Amino acid sequence: MKCPFCSYEISRVIDSRPSDDGASIRRRRQCDKCNRRFTTYEKIEAIPLVIIKKDNNREPYSREKIESGVFRSCHKRPISINLITNIVDEIETEIFNMEEKEIPSSIIGEIVMNKLKDVDPVAYVRFASVYREFKDVNTFMDELKKLLDS
Repeated sequence: MKCPFCSYEISRVIDSRPSDDGASIRRRRQCDKCNRRFTTYEKIEAIPLVIIKKDNNREPYSREKIESGVFRSCHKRPISINLITNIVDEIETEIFNMEEKEIPSSIIGEIVMNKLKDVDPVAYVRFASVYREFKDVNTFMDELKKLLDS
């Protein structure tokens, strides 16, 4: 790490701790040449993730889209904001653990449905009805029967 004051290339870490948001490490360093101190932050390099839509268009991954779908599905249900945030965190962890650069939206939809099925059957059916694009009442009833049988 180059010193920002004298550009010397050798410095020592004298203190290291998590940053306030917990997403990075704050390091205090001291230059071996001029002895001045400076702060650096280290964080995980995010792998850009691309979502392949149903029509084969590609778009950047958006946590907000998952949050929005889960929030709409859980509207007026006895599900706390903290639980919704945890669900979205779990979904996101599962997606990123796949370590793929491109993921079909269908896989993400299935992950969301599996998480919602475990939390609230009504939220699950709401999400499934939009995600699977139920065309009529019979398709809707088929999904309800599957839910009741499991």
